[in-house]
Amino acid sequence: MTRPEAPTALRDFLEIPYDRLEELNLEVKNARLARVPQDQVREQRVKYLTDEKRIKAVTVCFTDLEGRLHMLDYDKKFLLRSADNLTFDGSSVRGFSQQHESDLRLSIDWSAFYWLPSDVFGPGKVLVFAEVRGQDGLPYLADMRARLKDYAAAMYEKEGLVAQFAHEIEGFLFRGRDAERNYPERGAFEFISTGGYYHSLPGDALRRFIDSAAEVQRAMGFGNEKDHPEVAPSQFEMNFMHTEALIAADQVQLYKLLCRQVAQNYDMTACFLPKPVTGINGNGMHTNISLARKGTNLFHDKNGESGLSASGWSFTERILNSASDICLILNASVNAYRRLDPHFEAPNQIKASATDRGSMVRIPLGNERSARIEVRSVAPDANPYMTVYTLLRTGLEGPLPDPAEIANKRARTRFLPDNINDAIRLFKSSKFVADLLGEQVQTRFAEVKQASAERCPRALGSLIKTAEVQFHHEVTNQYLWNKF
Repeated sequence: MTRPEAPTALRDFLEIPYDRLEELNLEVKNARLARVPQDQVREQRVKYLTDEKRIKAVTVCFTDLEGRLHMLDYDKKFLLRSADNLTFDGSSVRGFSQQHESDLRLSIDWSAFYWLPSDVFGPGKVLVFAEVRGQDGLPYLADMRARLKDYAAAMYEKEGLVAQFAHEIEGFLFRGRDAERNYPERGAFEFISTGGYYHSLPGDALRRFIDSAAEVQRAMGFGNEKDHPEVAPSQFEMNFMHTEALIAADQVQLYKLLCRQVAQNYDMTACFLPKPVTGINGNGMHTNISLARKGTNLFHDKNGESGLSASGWSFTERILNSASDICLILNASVNAYRRLDPHFEAPNQIKASATDRGSMVRIPLGNERSARIEVRSVAPDANPYMTVYTLLRTGLEGPLPDPAEIANKRARTRFLPDNINDAIRLFKSSKFVADLLGEQVQTRFAEVKQASAERCPRALGSLIKTAEVQFHHEVTNQYLWNKF
């Protein structure tokens, strides 16, 4: 009796080896850096999606005012027919539309296109970023990605300036899926490792997670540099190359997404709360910035103070001068102000230094290629587009004190706000922030931050409170939020 033949596969969805994924994603990234015209890019992508029969869906992403990444999966054939009329209900997105103006549109940024590792995100899918448009078809005022994109493009077109950013994003790896969502019931996080800085065995759980996430990051064209366990237990950091402002902000969103997805596949949770556990170092998102023109780093001067040019110091002093006004943008959650604690190398001093890690801005040792400033006071749950846009505009256009005032401020130690309520007050009263974001966005952002603050005790105290985790804006917590 002959055995029946094995059934043929019913599905044949796109799955690409990691080395080929890296090549494809780097090609797209290089095209963005070369500023290939959008019409040409759109034509190429539409043709590719039409010809590649093994793609079933396109994941379209946008980011809300607070920094949450939202994703919609569109059937590929539907997307190709309807790419100019993708609508969604903005009234369901906190900080976006009011109920009476709920319909918003998505405009696909075809240059921000990514092929995904199928073993992590599923086969047959690609991902693309989108901008939010209002009912009139114009850029939506609360979409900070579009704001950053337009500003960076104008910088280049008017002055030939290119802003380079590199983010160092720390996170924690906790045992179990959905550890943040389950925190109200469990009341604690469980460490995977207690090894500490740079220390882990090649096969332990933290190292396996870092290795897997770094492979995904590399395949998506980040340009990996180094990865390692951080100072605190179960803490990690994976560094990647600097790149232009908008790409860098997109990569922040993808970094946190891929870390969360890889962790979930290991039945763990990647957490980017600034300070999820009492008594240990928190998570930062150190933001490295430089400006270039025609390939020349404008922040480098070997004879300048700490190797930084006059324009680099001007950029830095403008940020320091507006530090209190923009603190809420860089530290947007109740929990973020626990990280600004001087007992844990906190960057809470409003000053710049080449050596003092308590300074808000550090001047790393650099040369003509790597000279930069490092803004250390940014929390990893901040909106990356708003943060990059704010630092860039503040450094270029922010008010600059007179030289005597600069000398006076350097002579005394000033500190960032140590709680979100003070940060909200300074943010709301700032004329500079109103000019930076527009009064309507300033008001909306303050309102959503105030809503979070009111769900938590006003006094931080010494212990992490459940509400700081429960109402953390990046956790899938809409149900918990409404239980308040």
